[in-house]
Amino acid sequence: MNKLFTGAGDDGSTGFLGEGRMPKDDIRFETLGTLDEASAHCGLVRSLLGNTAERETIKQIQADLYHIMAETASDPENAEKYRAIGQEQITWLEKQAERLAETVKMPSGFILPGDTLLSAQVSITRTVVRRAERRLAAMIHQGMLENTYLLKYLNRLSSLLFVLEVKTAKEPGSHITFA
Repeated sequence: MNKLFTGAGDDGSTGFLGEGRMPKDDIRFETLGTLDEASAHCGLVRSLLGNTAERETIKQIQADLYHIMAETASDPENAEKYRAIGQEQITWLEKQAERLAETVKMPSGFILPGDTLLSAQVSITRTVVRRAERRLAAMIHQGMLENTYLLKYLNRLSSLLFVLEVKTAKEPGSHITFA
């Protein structure tokens, strides 16, 4: 059995897909932690969706988020070997958002999260994705990452999640509350 505790991170540092160790509060780990959080929230959304096409969409998004984490965790010299997100995944997300948008009338104003448990959770997930996008943007602007498709992916994902939030807020017996 693998050792459960190594103690190596007790000094506030952690290893990454490269050489050496880095401080746990480095922007790379802030980004990775936020991406991990986004995936966990996606998992909760997926569990609440039931047996729907959206459930499979969220499952694919979680797999994509792990690819983004792998590339983000690598040093610039090794990032290419972990690259799995490109235009194809952006186009797929856009199609998923458009497919969902065809099923609902989009609101004309700001909506307040919380009309259903599921829509509130989708809203939380969207805000975590937006935070991950900001962290990833900082890494790109600092030259720590080169693949701008990662940023585009998170931007499109937040749009898709907004459409899903609207759809799930309009479940039978519920309505959308406007700000």
